[in-house]
Amino acid sequence: MGRHDHGVSMLFFTILLIAFSPALSALALKPSTKLSSTFSIASSGQINSNSVLVALLDSHYTELAELVEKALLLQTLEEAVGKHNITIFAPRNEALERQMDPEFKRFLLEPRNLKSLQMLVMFHVVPKRIGSEHWPSDESACSEHGTLWNDTVHLIVKGSGRKRLVDTAEILRPNDVVRPDGVIHGIERLLVPRSVEEDFNRRRSLRSIAAVIPQGAPEVDPRTHRLKKPASPSPAGSPPALPIYEAMAPGPSLAPAPAPGPGGPHHHFDGESQVKDFIHTLLHYGGYNEMADILVNLTSLATEMGRLVSEGYVITVLAPNDEAMAKLTTDQLSEPGAPEQIIYYHIIPEYQTEESMYNAVRRFGKVRYDTLRLPHKVVAQEADGSVKFGQGDGSAYLFDPDIYTDGRISVQGIDGVLFPPQETKVPEKKMTVKVATKPRRGDDDDDELYWQTKKGMISSHYIQTFSKLWDSFASFEIKEVRPTHELGY
Repeated sequence: MGRHDHGVSMLFFTILLIAFSPALSALALKPSTKLSSTFSIASSGQINSNSVLVALLDSHYTELAELVEKALLLQTLEEAVGKHNITIFAPRNEALERQMDPEFKRFLLEPRNLKSLQMLVMFHVVPKRIGSEHWPSDESACSEHGTLWNDTVHLIVKGSGRKRLVDTAEILRPNDVVRPDGVIHGIERLLVPRSVEEDFNRRRSLRSIAAVIPQGAPEVDPRTHRLKKPASPSPAGSPPALPIYEAMAPGPSLAPAPAPGPGGPHHHFDGESQVKDFIHTLLHYGGYNEMADILVNLTSLATEMGRLVSEGYVITVLAPNDEAMAKLTTDQLSEPGAPEQIIYYHIIPEYQTEESMYNAVRRFGKVRYDTLRLPHKVVAQEADGSVKFGQGDGSAYLFDPDIYTDGRISVQGIDGVLFPPQETKVPEKKMTVKVATKPRRGDDDDDELYWQTKKGMISSHYIQTFSKLWDSFASFEIKEVRPTHELGY
């Protein structure tokens, strides 16, 4: 009986489960559907057309949108929008076009300062939704919010709550653009984080390369047993006393002797980091990957250049672009030491910029710059409003000026590979000298041979006359020598 009741109850429960299964499935699908719609951006990796990021790119804040694209931060902002709401403090276009320091704008747009530009842009983005109602109501209160660059911005109010500020910039258009995943506030000026400002000041004043030469122990003159007078101190950054050719590594060869690191006792400049910085700049700039590959992988020139800069020397690199390097043949690069010789001819042991070289060729016409490939020099002259290096078919134009300039290393992009002019040797003319044998007295055969050699220049009549005189002189004998007064003179 108990077993029968248990079977009936199980059958009734099964019928109820089948009857209500559609309703249960609908209830179960509602939260998942809502969850999938909420996180559709994060799962698909695509931005909705109603996103605040799309609104920024299509808004009237065109200067900030341009900085976002140049900073290569579109993917980073897409990931931030996919995870949470964001708040963007967008400076008006006038603040970026006219009111920004031109030197600071040039600093931000240089390829080697990409990190500073990214820090500046992400300093204007807060990974949370901050509306105009979230500003503190009291002037003494201040709220801090972290930015995408792990820095903080401060929200304050002034003028009895009528003026809202983020750090030192006033909010001109609160809640200017409102979207489901974020909000954009229009501000009056650009927000500059302290780290970017310090980097800009350091680059501008070249403090990173300033150095103080350490004072050594006093030296005693062995002749006078007195202290030697110290030499006049050279200012920091002055060129070394020795020429750069004496500081170069022996070679060139495929494996030159390893250069000492820049942290040694005689190195006053961080040449290794500066060379690494300019190579990274070549890679970020684009179009100079082959040049960077030769400096780092095919040769040890990057290490040698770092050592030279550490010793206090300055260099200017004429960097051929990838299109020019692709024209090099295998024979030109296969010989031992050929890559080094090519690059040595593109390194000038001076600090030259696009402006200095152009002014020089405008003033002096043709200018010959020394290179590290002794004794060859590279010729520069003005052509088509630019600087042209080399002559003839092997010439190259200044294509990308001032790719990298830090006061010690200057990199100028050119559109061709330079080669020194071929040394043409003038063949020496061999002079044929006819040697006539001197006749010996009494040797008729030799006399005959001697006169036979002169027949082309002296007529036979004079030969016969001279021969008779020679025979009479040979048979003449002096019997007695008498004073001249006895002869009646």
